[in-house]
Amino acid sequence: MVAADRAGGRLDATLAGAHAALSRNRIKELILAGAVAIDGRTVSEPKYRLRAGETIVLLAPPPEDPDPQPEDIPLDILYEDEHLIVVDKPAGMVVHPAPGSPGGTLVNALIHHCGESLRGIGGVRRPGIVHRLDKDTSGVMVAAKTEQAHRHLAGQFADHGRTGPLHRAYIAFVWGSTGSAAGTVEAPLGRDPGNRLRQAVLRQGREAITHYAVEARFGEQGWDVTRLQCRLETGRTHQIRVHMAHIGHPLVADATYASGYATKINKLPAPVAGAIRALGRQALHAAELGFEHPATGEELLFEAALPADLAALQQALEAYDRAKGG
Repeated sequence: MVAADRAGGRLDATLAGAHAALSRNRIKELILAGAVAIDGRTVSEPKYRLRAGETIVLLAPPPEDPDPQPEDIPLDILYEDEHLIVVDKPAGMVVHPAPGSPGGTLVNALIHHCGESLRGIGGVRRPGIVHRLDKDTSGVMVAAKTEQAHRHLAGQFADHGRTGPLHRAYIAFVWGSTGSAAGTVEAPLGRDPGNRLRQAVLRQGREAITHYAVEARFGEQGWDVTRLQCRLETGRTHQIRVHMAHIGHPLVADATYASGYATKINKLPAPVAGAIRALGRQALHAAELGFEHPATGEELLFEAALPADLAALQQALEAYDRAKGG
């Protein structure tokens, strides 16, 4: 409990000064999560200006176990040997434990499947992980089962395939019809200064390059959807989602970067609109992953078919175009 001794001080700064064991960023996260009350009422605005005499109560949650626990979660395994495992991650699964997602992650499933030997590979909190997919992005992922494999694979991902065989291709359904059949988006990315949960194109951001090619176009004037193959030359958070929105073609059903398109769905043919509403996540799938095997040197390529929700969207779009053509 903290008492504000003067008016005008910021809530986050005041709490950070009173709790030296917590960083200001952690204080901000707790405020946003509703863990702070002022005179009995929850306040979730870090910039809140205090009034003299107000009583602040911080209900910090107990520290999370830094050691992820095994959980019996089914895995769709595409390949496995003593060095690595390749899986088709479903939409809705978080890759590794984090604040707000302490369990039910891919890491928890991998520890259960691979056993105690996986613990600590590449780090305690993210054992075996060499790359990530967003929670609501489905598709191919590889994880390391030995330290040597982790170092080798992490090096390939850090190189982004510029000098080696790493290959990453995604299927994205985007709003609108791109002006050309193929293109490249080169725009630096960083955390959106106005929203900590978003990324944005920023002049001072990190280099980010996405190549795209049209695989199919659907719909008609007034509404259209394009299926793209996107290939990454860098691997920034939300890269494809931000880059496609940046060029005016945000991903279908992306609540973070295409919120302005939500009402557009009401104008679509019922089967297409139904398929989009059923998604509940951005229409993005990691369809291909290629890399060099860390032990044998063999170049491997793995593919994951469209999951049921995206396959249903494509079928609805194709059915509409067939009916229109008939």
